[in-house]
Amino acid sequence: MDTIMLNGRGLTFDQVKEVAYNKKPVEITEEAEDTIKKARALIFKLADEGYPVYGLNRGVGWNKDKYVFSEFFQKYNENLINAHCVAVGPDAKIEEVRAMMVIRLNTALCGSTGMAPELLHLYRDFLNNDIVPVIPRRGSIGEADIATLSHIGLAMIGQGDVFYNGERMAASKAIEMAGLKPAELGPKDGLGIVSSNAHGAGLAALAVKEVEELIEISNLAYCLGMEGLNGNIESLDEKVNEARKMKGQMECAAQCREFLSDSYLHEPHKERALQDSLAYRGAFAVNGSVLDSLNYVKENLEIQLNSTDDNPCILVEEGRLSVSTNFEPTTWVVGIEMLNIALSHMSKTACHRTIKLSDPSFTKLTRFLTPSEGDVIAYGTIQKCFTSLDTEIRMLANPSSMDYFSVAGNIEDHANNSPLVVDKLFKILDNLRYIIGMELMHAVQAIDLRKVDAMGTGTRKAYDLIRSEIPFLENDRCLSVDIKKAYDIIKSGRLLEAVK
Repeated sequence: MDTIMLNGRGLTFDQVKEVAYNKKPVEITEEAEDTIKKARALIFKLADEGYPVYGLNRGVGWNKDKYVFSEFFQKYNENLINAHCVAVGPDAKIEEVRAMMVIRLNTALCGSTGMAPELLHLYRDFLNNDIVPVIPRRGSIGEADIATLSHIGLAMIGQGDVFYNGERMAASKAIEMAGLKPAELGPKDGLGIVSSNAHGAGLAALAVKEVEELIEISNLAYCLGMEGLNGNIESLDEKVNEARKMKGQMECAAQCREFLSDSYLHEPHKERALQDSLAYRGAFAVNGSVLDSLNYVKENLEIQLNSTDDNPCILVEEGRLSVSTNFEPTTWVVGIEMLNIALSHMSKTACHRTIKLSDPSFTKLTRFLTPSEGDVIAYGTIQKCFTSLDTEIRMLANPSSMDYFSVAGNIEDHANNSPLVVDKLFKILDNLRYIIGMELMHAVQAIDLRKVDAMGTGTRKAYDLIRSEIPFLENDRCLSVDIKKAYDIIKSGRLLEAVK
Protein backbone atom coordinates (compact mmCIF):
# COMPACT_ATOMS: atom_id res chain seq x y z
CA MET A 1 0.00 0.00 0.00
CA ASP A 2 1.46 3.34 -1.04
CA THR A 3 2.32 5.72 1.79
CA ILE A 4 1.12 9.33 1.78
CA MET A 5 4.01 11.65 2.54
CA LEU A 6 3.04 14.65 4.66
CA ASN A 7 4.99 17.91 4.72
CA GLY A 8 2.45 20.61 5.63
CA ARG A 9 1.43 21.28 2.05
CA GLY A 10 -0.03 19.39 -0.90
CA LEU A 11 -2.57 17.32 1.08
CA THR A 12 -5.53 16.60 -1.22
CA PHE A 13 -9.17 15.75 -0.62
CA ASP A 14 -8.62 12.34 -2.20
CA GLN A 15 -5.71 11.66 0.17
CA VAL A 16 -7.81 12.62 3.19
CA LYS A 17 -10.48 10.22 1.97
CA GLU A 18 -7.90 7.46 1.44
CA VAL A 19 -6.59 7.86 5.00
CA ALA A 20 -10.10 8.12 6.44
CA TYR A 21 -11.86 5.26 4.64
CA ASN A 22 -9.07 3.01 3.36
CA LYS A 23 -6.58 3.45 6.21
CA LYS A 24 -3.77 4.43 3.89
CA PRO A 25 -0.53 4.86 5.89
CA VAL A 26 1.12 8.24 6.32
CA GLU A 27 4.70 9.33 6.91
CA ILE A 28 6.40 12.63 7.69
CA THR A 29 9.00 13.88 5.21
CA GLU A 30 12.57 14.59 6.32
CA GLU A 31 12.07 18.24 5.40
CA ALA A 32 9.03 18.49 7.68
CA GLU A 33 10.90 16.70 10.49
CA ASP A 34 13.61 19.34 10.30
CA THR A 35 11.04 22.15 10.33
CA ILE A 36 9.17 20.93 13.41
CA LYS A 37 12.44 20.41 15.31
CA LYS A 38 13.51 23.98 14.56
CA ALA A 39 10.10 25.32 15.65
CA ARG A 40 10.31 23.38 18.90
CA ALA A 41 13.79 24.68 19.62
CA LEU A 42 12.69 28.26 18.93
CA ILE A 43 9.87 28.32 21.47
CA PHE A 44 12.18 26.95 24.16
CA LYS A 45 14.75 29.60 23.30
CA LEU A 46 12.15 32.36 23.55
CA ALA A 47 10.83 30.97 26.83
CA ASP A 48 14.35 30.80 28.29
CA GLU A 49 14.83 34.45 27.35
CA GLY A 50 11.72 35.34 29.36
CA TYR A 51 9.54 36.02 26.33
CA PRO A 52 5.85 35.48 27.19
CA VAL A 53 4.56 32.62 25.04
CA TYR A 54 0.80 31.90 24.92
CA GLY A 55 0.22 28.28 25.82
CA LEU A 56 3.81 27.71 26.90
CA ASN A 57 4.74 29.85 29.90
CA ARG A 58 1.38 31.62 29.91
CA GLY A 59 -2.14 30.23 30.17
CA VAL A 60 -4.72 30.18 27.40
CA GLY A 61 -8.02 31.95 26.84
CA TRP A 62 -9.04 34.16 29.74
CA ASN A 63 -6.01 32.80 31.65
CA LYS A 64 -3.55 34.30 29.16
CA ASP A 65 -2.17 36.48 31.97
CA LYS A 66 -1.37 33.51 34.25
CA TYR A 67 2.26 32.39 34.46
CA VAL A 68 3.04 28.69 33.92
CA PHE A 69 6.27 27.58 35.63
CA SER A 70 8.52 25.15 33.75
CA GLU A 71 8.34 22.48 36.47
CA PHE A 72 4.59 22.28 35.93
CA PHE A 73 4.60 22.07 32.10
CA GLN A 74 3.42 18.45 31.90
CA LYS A 75 0.81 18.76 34.62
CA TYR A 76 -0.49 22.03 33.19
CA ASN A 77 -0.84 20.59 29.68
CA GLU A 78 -2.60 17.47 30.96
CA ASN A 79 -4.95 19.71 32.92
CA LEU A 80 -5.52 21.79 29.78
CA ILE A 81 -6.49 18.65 27.81
CA ASN A 82 -8.87 17.41 30.49
CA ALA A 83 -10.44 20.81 31.08
CA HIS A 84 -11.16 21.22 27.38
CA CYS A 85 -12.89 17.83 27.03
CA VAL A 86 -16.42 19.22 27.18
CA ALA A 87 -18.06 17.80 24.04
CA VAL A 88 -21.24 15.69 23.96
CA GLY A 89 -22.50 12.87 21.77
CA PRO A 90 -23.29 11.30 19.50
CA ASP A 91 -19.75 10.19 18.77
CA ALA A 92 -18.04 11.04 15.49
CA LYS A 93 -17.59 8.20 13.02
CA ILE A 94 -14.22 6.47 12.84
CA GLU A 95 -13.50 7.77 9.33
CA GLU A 96 -14.36 11.31 10.43
CA VAL A 97 -11.86 11.18 13.29
CA ARG A 98 -9.17 9.78 11.00
CA ALA A 99 -9.77 12.71 8.65
CA MET A 100 -9.43 15.15 11.56
CA MET A 101 -6.16 13.56 12.66
CA VAL A 102 -4.42 13.56 9.28
CA ILE A 103 -5.44 17.17 8.68
CA ARG A 104 -4.21 18.28 12.11
CA LEU A 105 -0.95 16.42 11.59
CA ASN A 106 -0.41 18.07 8.20
CA THR A 107 -1.17 21.59 9.40
CA ALA A 108 1.17 21.11 12.37
CA LEU A 109 3.96 20.16 9.95
CA CYS A 110 3.90 23.70 8.56
CA GLY A 111 6.21 24.50 11.46
CA SER A 112 4.15 27.23 13.10
CA THR A 113 2.85 25.12 15.98
CA GLY A 114 5.87 24.27 18.10
CA MET A 115 4.49 20.91 19.22
CA ALA A 116 6.98 18.25 20.26
CA PRO A 117 8.08 16.11 17.28
CA GLU A 118 7.38 13.02 19.41
CA LEU A 119 3.76 14.12 19.76
CA LEU A 120 3.37 14.57 16.00
CA HIS A 121 4.90 11.12 15.53
CA LEU A 122 2.11 9.82 17.76
CA TYR A 123 -0.52 11.27 15.41
CA ARG A 124 1.18 9.30 12.64
CA ASP A 125 1.45 6.15 14.73
CA PHE A 126 -2.18 6.32 15.84
CA LEU A 127 -3.27 6.54 12.20
CA ASN A 128 -0.97 3.78 10.99
CA ASN A 129 -1.89 1.44 13.87
CA ASP A 130 -5.62 2.18 13.48
CA ILE A 131 -6.01 3.73 16.92
CA VAL A 132 -8.93 6.14 16.65
CA PRO A 133 -9.89 8.32 19.63
CA VAL A 134 -13.57 8.43 20.55
CA ILE A 135 -14.66 12.02 19.97
CA PRO A 136 -18.13 13.32 20.89
CA ARG A 137 -19.38 15.13 17.80
CA ARG A 138 -20.99 18.22 19.35
CA GLY A 139 -19.66 21.07 21.45
CA SER A 140 -17.27 22.97 19.19
CA ILE A 141 -18.17 26.53 18.23
CA GLY A 142 -15.73 26.37 15.32
CA GLU A 143 -13.23 29.06 16.27
CA ALA A 144 -10.71 26.25 16.67
CA ASP A 145 -12.44 23.01 17.64
CA ILE A 146 -11.09 22.91 21.17
CA ALA A 147 -14.07 21.18 22.80
CA THR A 148 -13.86 18.14 20.52
CA LEU A 149 -10.22 17.81 19.42
CA SER A 150 -9.15 17.74 23.06
CA HIS A 151 -10.43 14.15 23.14
CA ILE A 152 -7.61 13.22 20.75
CA GLY A 153 -5.15 14.54 23.33
CA LEU A 154 -6.98 12.63 26.05
CA ALA A 155 -6.41 9.38 24.16
CA MET A 156 -2.76 10.21 23.49
CA ILE A 157 -2.00 10.57 27.20
CA GLY A 158 -3.67 7.19 27.77
CA GLN A 159 -7.05 8.34 29.02
CA GLY A 160 -10.53 7.95 27.61
CA ASP A 161 -11.56 5.43 24.95
CA VAL A 162 -10.44 4.63 21.42
CA PHE A 163 -11.30 2.24 18.65
CA TYR A 164 -8.40 -0.14 18.02
CA ASN A 165 -8.80 -2.07 14.78
CA GLY A 166 -12.51 -1.30 15.05
CA GLU A 167 -12.93 -2.49 18.64
CA ARG A 168 -13.72 0.02 21.37
CA MET A 169 -11.44 -0.14 24.41
CA ALA A 170 -9.53 2.00 26.88
CA ALA A 171 -6.89 4.16 25.22
CA SER A 172 -4.21 2.89 27.61
CA LYS A 173 -4.90 -0.71 26.56
CA ALA A 174 -4.82 0.07 22.84
CA ILE A 175 -1.55 2.01 23.15
CA GLU A 176 0.04 -0.93 24.99
CA MET A 177 -1.26 -3.49 22.48
CA ALA A 178 0.15 -1.44 19.58
CA GLY A 179 3.57 -1.28 21.25
CA LEU A 180 3.42 2.49 21.71
CA LYS A 181 3.81 4.76 24.72
CA PRO A 182 1.45 7.47 25.99
CA ALA A 183 2.44 11.04 25.19
CA GLU A 184 4.39 13.05 27.72
CA LEU A 185 3.13 16.56 27.18
CA GLY A 186 5.51 19.46 27.29
CA PRO A 187 5.10 23.20 26.81
CA LYS A 188 2.52 24.26 24.22
CA ASP A 189 1.63 20.64 23.35
CA GLY A 190 -1.81 20.85 24.93
CA LEU A 191 -2.64 24.05 23.04
CA GLY A 192 -1.33 22.53 19.81
CA ILE A 193 -3.66 19.54 20.17
CA VAL A 194 -6.84 21.43 20.99
CA SER A 195 -6.45 24.64 18.98
CA SER A 196 -7.15 23.66 15.39
CA ASN A 197 -10.02 23.66 12.89
CA ALA A 198 -9.41 20.01 12.05
CA HIS A 199 -12.85 18.84 13.20
CA GLY A 200 -14.85 21.03 10.85
CA ALA A 201 -12.24 20.78 8.10
CA GLY A 202 -12.12 16.98 8.36
CA LEU A 203 -15.86 16.68 7.90
CA ALA A 204 -15.84 19.20 5.06
CA ALA A 205 -13.01 17.43 3.24
CA LEU A 206 -14.96 14.17 3.30
CA ALA A 207 -18.09 15.93 2.03
CA VAL A 208 -16.39 17.29 -1.11
CA LYS A 209 -16.52 14.01 -3.04
CA GLU A 210 -20.12 13.38 -1.99
CA VAL A 211 -21.21 16.74 -3.37
CA GLU A 212 -19.33 16.16 -6.62
CA GLU A 213 -21.08 12.83 -7.08
CA LEU A 214 -24.50 14.21 -6.23
CA ILE A 215 -24.19 16.95 -8.85
CA GLU A 216 -23.58 14.29 -11.50
CA ILE A 217 -26.46 12.17 -10.23
CA SER A 218 -28.81 15.15 -10.30
CA ASN A 219 -27.76 15.90 -13.88
CA LEU A 220 -28.47 12.28 -14.78
CA ALA A 221 -31.88 12.27 -13.09
CA TYR A 222 -32.77 15.47 -14.93
CA CYS A 223 -31.83 13.87 -18.26
CA LEU A 224 -33.89 10.75 -17.55
CA GLY A 225 -36.80 12.99 -16.61
CA MET A 226 -36.42 14.91 -19.87
CA GLU A 227 -36.78 11.66 -21.78
CA GLY A 228 -39.85 10.78 -19.74
CA LEU A 229 -41.29 14.25 -20.31
CA ASN A 230 -40.39 14.49 -24.02
CA GLY A 231 -38.69 17.72 -23.04
CA ASN A 232 -37.05 20.44 -25.09
CA ILE A 233 -33.25 20.23 -24.85
CA GLU A 234 -32.40 23.38 -26.81
CA SER A 235 -31.22 25.08 -23.60
CA LEU A 236 -28.36 22.55 -23.42
CA ASP A 237 -26.83 23.93 -26.61
CA GLU A 238 -23.07 24.40 -26.21
CA LYS A 239 -22.93 27.83 -27.89
CA VAL A 240 -25.91 29.10 -25.90
CA ASN A 241 -24.22 28.23 -22.61
CA GLU A 242 -20.86 29.59 -23.70
CA ALA A 243 -22.60 32.89 -24.32
CA ARG A 244 -23.60 32.95 -20.64
CA LYS A 245 -20.01 32.16 -19.46
CA MET A 246 -21.04 30.63 -16.13
CA LYS A 247 -18.49 27.87 -15.55
CA GLY A 248 -20.67 25.52 -13.53
CA GLN A 249 -23.58 25.92 -15.96
CA MET A 250 -21.36 25.15 -18.95
CA GLU A 251 -19.87 22.07 -17.26
CA CYS A 252 -23.24 20.64 -16.24
CA ALA A 253 -24.72 21.32 -19.67
CA ALA A 254 -21.81 19.47 -21.27
CA GLN A 255 -22.34 16.49 -19.00
CA CYS A 256 -26.07 16.41 -19.79
CA ARG A 257 -25.33 16.50 -23.52
CA GLU A 258 -23.09 13.50 -22.99
CA PHE A 259 -25.76 11.60 -21.04
CA LEU A 260 -28.32 12.35 -23.76
CA SER A 261 -26.18 11.61 -26.81
CA ASP A 262 -28.22 9.52 -29.32
CA SER A 263 -31.47 10.27 -27.46
CA TYR A 264 -34.74 10.68 -29.37
CA LEU A 265 -34.88 14.16 -27.87
CA HIS A 266 -32.50 15.37 -30.58
CA GLU A 267 -35.19 14.68 -33.20
CA PRO A 268 -38.21 16.99 -33.78
CA HIS A 269 -41.50 15.98 -32.15
CA LYS A 270 -44.87 17.55 -32.84
CA GLU A 271 -46.07 17.28 -29.22
CA ARG A 272 -42.96 18.77 -27.67
CA ALA A 273 -43.39 22.08 -25.83
CA LEU A 274 -41.67 25.17 -27.21
CA GLN A 275 -40.33 25.82 -23.69
CA ASP A 276 -40.52 23.64 -20.60
CA SER A 277 -40.99 24.89 -17.05
CA LEU A 278 -37.91 26.39 -15.42
CA ALA A 279 -37.33 23.34 -13.21
CA TYR A 280 -36.61 21.45 -16.45
CA ARG A 281 -35.34 24.17 -18.75
CA GLY A 282 -32.80 25.42 -16.19
CA ALA A 283 -32.08 22.36 -14.03
CA PHE A 284 -28.51 21.99 -15.24
CA ALA A 285 -27.90 25.71 -14.58
CA VAL A 286 -29.07 25.31 -10.98
CA ASN A 287 -26.80 22.28 -10.63
CA GLY A 288 -24.08 24.49 -12.10
CA SER A 289 -24.65 26.91 -9.24
CA VAL A 290 -24.02 24.05 -6.82
CA LEU A 291 -20.81 23.25 -8.69
CA ASP A 292 -19.68 26.88 -8.58
CA SER A 293 -20.32 26.98 -4.82
CA LEU A 294 -18.43 23.73 -4.34
CA ASN A 295 -15.44 25.03 -6.28
CA TYR A 296 -15.28 28.08 -4.00
CA VAL A 297 -15.33 25.78 -0.98
CA LYS A 298 -12.64 23.53 -2.44
CA GLU A 299 -10.34 26.44 -3.21
CA ASN A 300 -10.44 27.79 0.33
CA LEU A 301 -10.71 24.47 2.14
CA GLU A 302 -7.57 23.29 0.37
CA ILE A 303 -5.79 26.26 1.93
CA GLN A 304 -7.13 25.17 5.34
CA LEU A 305 -5.70 21.68 4.83
CA ASN A 306 -2.25 22.97 3.94
CA SER A 307 -1.54 25.96 6.14
CA THR A 308 -1.17 26.77 9.80
CA ASP A 309 -4.19 27.62 11.92
CA ASP A 310 -2.18 28.13 15.10
CA ASN A 311 -1.99 30.90 17.65
CA PRO A 312 0.63 32.06 18.33
CA CYS A 313 2.15 31.66 14.89
CA ILE A 314 5.80 30.60 14.94
CA LEU A 315 7.92 32.04 12.13
CA VAL A 316 10.93 29.74 12.21
CA GLU A 317 12.96 31.46 9.49
CA GLU A 318 12.59 34.83 11.23
CA GLY A 319 13.25 33.45 14.69
CA ARG A 320 10.10 34.90 16.21
CA LEU A 321 6.48 34.22 16.97
CA SER A 322 3.41 36.41 16.82
CA VAL A 323 -0.12 36.53 18.13
CA SER A 324 -2.39 35.46 15.28
CA THR A 325 -5.96 34.84 14.27
CA ASN A 326 -5.03 32.10 11.81
CA PHE A 327 -7.60 29.82 13.42
CA GLU A 328 -10.33 31.92 11.76
CA PRO A 329 -12.09 29.62 9.19
CA THR A 330 -15.04 31.87 8.35
CA THR A 331 -14.02 32.16 4.67
CA TRP A 332 -14.66 28.49 3.93
CA VAL A 333 -17.42 28.10 6.53
CA VAL A 334 -19.62 30.69 4.84
CA GLY A 335 -18.70 28.92 1.61
CA ILE A 336 -20.25 25.74 3.04
CA GLU A 337 -23.36 27.73 3.91
CA MET A 338 -23.50 29.02 0.34
CA LEU A 339 -23.21 25.40 -0.80
CA ASN A 340 -26.05 24.35 1.52
CA ILE A 341 -28.26 27.06 0.05
CA ALA A 342 -27.37 26.01 -3.51
CA LEU A 343 -28.21 22.40 -2.65
CA SER A 344 -31.59 23.59 -1.38
CA HIS A 345 -32.20 25.03 -4.85
CA MET A 346 -31.21 21.66 -6.34
CA SER A 347 -33.69 19.95 -4.04
CA LYS A 348 -36.53 22.32 -4.83
CA THR A 349 -36.12 21.99 -8.60
CA ALA A 350 -35.92 18.18 -8.30
CA CYS A 351 -39.21 18.19 -6.41
CA HIS A 352 -40.87 20.42 -9.01
CA ARG A 353 -39.68 18.15 -11.82
CA THR A 354 -41.01 15.08 -10.04
CA ILE A 355 -44.40 16.72 -9.43
CA LYS A 356 -44.64 17.67 -13.09
CA LEU A 357 -43.91 14.11 -14.21
CA SER A 358 -47.16 13.13 -12.45
CA ASP A 359 -49.19 15.84 -14.19
CA PRO A 360 -50.83 14.89 -17.53
CA SER A 361 -51.01 18.54 -18.59
CA PHE A 362 -47.19 18.52 -18.79
CA THR A 363 -46.44 14.95 -19.84
CA LYS A 364 -49.51 13.93 -21.92
CA LEU A 365 -49.22 10.71 -19.95
CA THR A 366 -51.47 9.32 -17.19
CA ARG A 367 -52.13 11.01 -13.87
CA PHE A 368 -49.50 10.06 -11.26
CA LEU A 369 -47.94 7.84 -13.94
CA THR A 370 -50.44 5.08 -13.30
CA PRO A 371 -50.50 2.17 -15.74
CA SER A 372 -54.28 1.93 -15.32
CA GLU A 373 -56.31 4.99 -14.31
CA GLY A 374 -59.00 4.14 -11.79
CA ASP A 375 -57.39 0.84 -10.81
CA VAL A 376 -53.84 1.76 -9.73
CA ILE A 377 -53.07 4.80 -7.57
CA ALA A 378 -49.33 4.68 -8.48
CA TYR A 379 -47.45 7.84 -7.40
CA GLY A 380 -50.45 9.70 -6.01
CA THR A 381 -49.11 9.96 -2.45
CA ILE A 382 -45.32 9.87 -2.80
CA GLN A 383 -45.21 13.66 -3.24
CA LYS A 384 -45.79 14.03 0.49
CA CYS A 385 -42.54 12.21 1.21
CA PHE A 386 -40.15 14.11 -1.04
CA THR A 387 -41.67 17.50 -0.32
CA SER A 388 -41.35 16.78 3.41
CA LEU A 389 -37.66 16.00 2.94
CA ASP A 390 -37.25 19.20 0.95
CA THR A 391 -38.82 21.17 3.80
CA GLU A 392 -36.19 19.70 6.12
CA ILE A 393 -33.46 20.74 3.68
CA ARG A 394 -34.85 24.27 3.63
CA MET A 395 -34.46 24.34 7.42
CA LEU A 396 -30.95 22.87 7.30
CA ALA A 397 -29.84 25.37 4.65
CA ASN A 398 -30.65 28.28 6.94
CA PRO A 399 -27.28 29.89 7.83
CA SER A 400 -26.00 29.37 11.36
CA SER A 401 -22.40 30.61 11.24
CA MET A 402 -23.44 33.92 12.80
CA ASP A 403 -25.22 32.33 15.77
CA TYR A 404 -22.64 32.49 18.56
CA PHE A 405 -22.03 33.88 22.03
CA SER A 406 -19.13 35.82 23.51
CA VAL A 407 -17.36 33.37 25.83
CA ALA A 408 -14.20 32.93 27.92
CA GLY A 409 -14.65 36.15 29.82
CA ASN A 410 -15.68 37.99 26.64
CA ILE A 411 -12.21 37.39 25.14
CA GLU A 412 -13.56 34.93 22.55
CA ASP A 413 -16.30 37.04 21.03
CA HIS A 414 -16.42 35.60 17.53
CA ALA A 415 -17.17 32.10 16.22
CA ASN A 416 -18.75 30.40 13.21
CA ASN A 417 -19.96 26.91 14.25
CA SER A 418 -18.06 25.15 11.48
CA PRO A 419 -18.78 21.53 12.61
CA LEU A 420 -22.50 22.31 12.82
CA VAL A 421 -22.49 23.95 9.38
CA VAL A 422 -20.78 20.92 7.83
CA ASP A 423 -22.98 18.49 9.75
CA LYS A 424 -26.02 20.14 8.16
CA LEU A 425 -24.39 19.66 4.76
CA PHE A 426 -24.20 15.90 5.33
CA LYS A 427 -27.88 15.78 6.32
CA ILE A 428 -28.85 17.78 3.23
CA LEU A 429 -26.90 15.39 1.02
CA ASP A 430 -28.59 12.38 2.55
CA ASN A 431 -32.07 13.86 2.09
CA LEU A 432 -31.21 14.68 -1.50
CA ARG A 433 -30.33 11.07 -2.21
CA TYR A 434 -33.89 10.13 -1.28
CA ILE A 435 -35.40 13.03 -3.22
CA ILE A 436 -33.41 12.35 -6.38
CA GLY A 437 -34.06 8.63 -5.94
CA MET A 438 -37.80 9.33 -6.11
CA GLU A 439 -37.23 11.55 -9.14
CA LEU A 440 -35.48 8.61 -10.83
CA MET A 441 -38.43 6.33 -10.02
CA HIS A 442 -40.81 8.75 -11.73
CA ALA A 443 -38.48 9.27 -14.68
CA VAL A 444 -38.14 5.59 -15.58
CA GLN A 445 -41.89 5.03 -15.10
CA ALA A 446 -42.60 7.90 -17.51
CA ILE A 447 -40.09 6.48 -20.00
CA ASP A 448 -41.89 3.13 -19.91
CA LEU A 449 -45.35 4.68 -20.30
CA ARG A 450 -44.08 6.75 -23.21
CA LYS A 451 -42.51 3.63 -24.71
CA VAL A 452 -39.23 5.42 -25.35
CA ASP A 453 -36.92 3.37 -27.52
CA ALA A 454 -34.02 5.63 -28.49
CA MET A 455 -32.49 6.72 -25.19
CA GLY A 456 -29.23 8.55 -24.52
CA THR A 457 -26.09 6.49 -24.09
CA GLY A 458 -25.81 7.52 -20.44
CA THR A 459 -29.50 7.52 -19.60
CA ARG A 460 -29.95 4.03 -21.10
CA LYS A 461 -27.31 2.59 -18.77
CA ALA A 462 -28.90 4.31 -15.78
CA TYR A 463 -32.36 3.13 -16.81
CA ASP A 464 -31.19 -0.48 -17.13
CA LEU A 465 -29.61 -0.45 -13.67
CA ILE A 466 -32.68 1.09 -12.02
CA ARG A 467 -35.06 -1.32 -13.73
CA SER A 468 -32.88 -4.27 -12.72
CA GLU A 469 -33.80 -3.52 -9.11
CA ILE A 470 -37.04 -1.52 -9.25
CA PRO A 471 -39.57 -3.07 -11.65
CA PHE A 472 -42.21 -1.16 -13.55
CA LEU A 473 -45.04 -0.06 -11.23
CA GLU A 474 -47.76 -2.31 -12.65
CA ASN A 475 -49.77 -2.60 -9.42
CA ASP A 476 -49.72 -0.65 -6.17
CA ARG A 477 -47.08 -1.87 -3.73
CA CYS A 478 -45.19 -0.56 -0.70
CA LEU A 479 -43.28 2.31 -2.25
CA SER A 480 -41.04 2.74 0.81
CA VAL A 481 -39.24 -0.39 -0.40
CA ASP A 482 -38.72 1.13 -3.86
CA ILE A 483 -37.59 4.45 -2.36
CA LYS A 484 -34.94 2.68 -0.27
CA LYS A 485 -33.74 0.75 -3.31
CA ALA A 486 -33.39 3.97 -5.30
CA TYR A 487 -31.52 5.56 -2.40
CA ASP A 488 -29.15 2.59 -2.14
CA ILE A 489 -28.41 2.67 -5.88
CA ILE A 490 -27.32 6.29 -5.47
CA LYS A 491 -25.55 5.92 -2.11
CA SER A 492 -23.54 2.88 -3.21
CA GLY A 493 -22.07 4.68 -6.22
CA ARG A 494 -23.39 2.03 -8.60
CA LEU A 495 -25.43 4.53 -10.60
CA LEU A 496 -22.42 6.63 -11.57
CA GLU A 497 -20.34 3.53 -12.17
CA ALA A 498 -22.97 2.29 -14.61
CA VAL A 499 -22.96 5.43 -16.73
CA LYS A 500 -19.19 5.86 -16.67
